Amino acid sequence: MSTSPTVLAVAAAATHEFSKLPRTEIRLLEGLGVEGDAHAGQTVKHRSRVRVDPTQPNLRQVHLIGAELHEELLRAGFDIGPAALGENITTQGLDLHALPVGSRLRLGSSAVVELTGLRNPCGQIEAFRPGLLAQVLSRTRDGTLIRKAGVMGVVIAGGVVRPGDAISVSLPALPHRLLDRV
Repeated sequence: MSTSPTVLAVAAAATHEFSKLPRTEIRLLEGLGVEGDAHAGQTVKHRSRVRVDPTQPNLRQVHLIGAELHEELLRAGFDIGPAALGENITTQGLDLHALPVGSRLRLGSSAVVELTGLRNPCGQIEAFRPGLLAQVLSRTRDGTLIRKAGVMGVVIAGGVVRPGDAISVSLPALPHRLLDRV
């Protein structure tokens, strides 16, 4: 496995399905998200968020999951591959959850995604595979909830993203804020 962060897979879905469809490439559109994806737009597109306030800014334009989660799930008996959990971009060699809010990921030659927070795993994950929700949620010794179902971001600069593309990370200015659910 490469030690340099890379894009392992990309995916999109035009409808609100749980899993997305693997693609050979996706196009990120500045301020909108993944071209042709049901979650693209300046305002929220996740159905539960739309019901609450459809005018909220869309902080969940792009969903990223590390392949390391897929490996962890496989060890727990869940054979889950890229796009199955609804992510647009599967990364490899990058601890997404350790990055602070505002981290910018350059994907390939021009696309840039700024991290806004954590995906909040919900009952859809349990409906997809019974027992899976417990695998993507855990608690620290002090009871703090840990969400491991990926991170969310917004598109700062558009461009095409393909499997094999390099990922570089730019951290925001200090002080850093931990990712929290968005």
